[in-house]
Amino acid sequence: MKKIIIRLQANTLFFSYQKSKTVREDLMNTNIISDSELVFSDDYLLDNDKIVMPFFKELCEMNKINTLTFQNNELAIFMLKYFKGIKLIEKIKIKKEENVSYALCEELISFKTAKFLECYSIPNFMLELLDKHHITVSTRNEVFYISPFMQRNHINDYTTIFYKKEIEIYSPMTEEDQNDLKTFLAINHYLKVIKFKILHRQDLEFIIASLKEYRYKNIYIELYQDILEPKDILYLRELNRKNKKNKIIIELNYSEEYLNRNLFKQISLNTLKVCGLILISIVVGSFGYVFIRNYTSMQEVSQIQEVINDTISKADDLELEEPQEELPESGLQIKNRYIDALTSINPDVVGYLKVKDTNVDYPVVLANDNVFYLEHNLYKQYDQNGWIYMDFRNSVTSLNDNTIIYGHNMYYSGVMFGTLHRVLNSSWQENPDNLVISFNTAYETMNWQIFSIYTIPKTSDYLRVSFDDDEDKMNYINMVKSRSKKDFNQNVTADDKILTLSTCTGNNARLVIHAKLLPLSS
Repeated sequence: MKKIIIRLQANTLFFSYQKSKTVREDLMNTNIISDSELVFSDDYLLDNDKIVMPFFKELCEMNKINTLTFQNNELAIFMLKYFKGIKLIEKIKIKKEENVSYALCEELISFKTAKFLECYSIPNFMLELLDKHHITVSTRNEVFYISPFMQRNHINDYTTIFYKKEIEIYSPMTEEDQNDLKTFLAINHYLKVIKFKILHRQDLEFIIASLKEYRYKNIYIELYQDILEPKDILYLRELNRKNKKNKIIIELNYSEEYLNRNLFKQISLNTLKVCGLILISIVVGSFGYVFIRNYTSMQEVSQIQEVINDTISKADDLELEEPQEELPESGLQIKNRYIDALTSINPDVVGYLKVKDTNVDYPVVLANDNVFYLEHNLYKQYDQNGWIYMDFRNSVTSLNDNTIIYGHNMYYSGVMFGTLHRVLNSSWQENPDNLVISFNTAYETMNWQIFSIYTIPKTSDYLRVSFDDDEDKMNYINMVKSRSKKDFNQNVTADDKILTLSTCTGNNARLVIHAKLLPLSS
């Protein structure tokens, strides 16, 4: 049993839960009413709604109440039903710094008389929905909230949720992810496919239960994992059998690498008698395969680069013809339209990186983890070359203390960070122009002065995006400077923004470059 305190001040009623764990004897079975405050138990309100609703109506009319202020979403959802039909009530306030829930959004729409909502933050699609019902929203947070689930699936408005046919799920799901999925299912009318990256039984069963709860049928759940364990396959078959009536079908999508690797299992024992000949063929073929693979890698990346260059060229022409007018949701002005244009190829594009006298000249992408772009290219297709990507902990709109960018060292084909090893050459380091890296975002053009280059056995101590204080940051700066193969005579302070490039090199080691942000005017 919870106790709800209602305080009257001017034209506003304030609602909050009683903090004290002790319950006064006079509150055990009824409610207390005084001039300063009203105290009700939630059980009392539920059992006596026909009594309290007329009481609240008279209270509002006598005191000309037009505003209801609630401690949080939960309390607002519970109490609003007792004030429906009171025409004086126009404004609702939520005090807690939390995101408005979809359940509260629905309650406000059914409330009819509400015209204003004041809250900490609200998703864009709910803002759009309330606006359609003539409810004006005021938020105390400058940036509208977009949850990880909505971000990953590029859902920014109510219309997109309504018509979305395909979503991706990343396991393990958080409680927020689960709530967002249920909100999505409550609104959507066209869902057909749910993509799963790994088999996570708890998440899979939650999704199926949610689909049934909202009466979805003809749904394909595509699992992108190379399932090997017989017990897992039997488990998935049993799920398909149980959900056949609801037409919820789980499909396994094996990777090309897995299928190619397991082709050999189909070879008969008689064929193995010629293993000597096959072994020789494999040795000879391996060299040819490596050559062909590297050549293919170069060709595939070259084709993507042609599309990139064409997109940039068109954006440059458009920039000359039209003034820069558009502002993104972040409120930052787009200064580099060519980067913004590259999001038409992949919405994950957040920047563009160039390192002089190397082949590093690529758009930079940002995913929700540091795994996806290890094996996917700019088109989000499986590709052993991967792509150049920013650490998922970094922000593109407000630079962290340390922005980290990764890429594969494709040494033989030279793509991605395959030519970054040139920075270790003294001839490369002696050219001052080479020591300035260009890394731009859509919102800023930036040059970065290199102050440390080194190789080190695999470690994560340099992969920090933020620091506790200036002393902590200076300890980090001194550590990475002490590792440098050359003293670049650069003064780096705790106020400097840092750019870190990281790639693998021989014997499970890492090649690392650190640079500081130069003044934007330079």
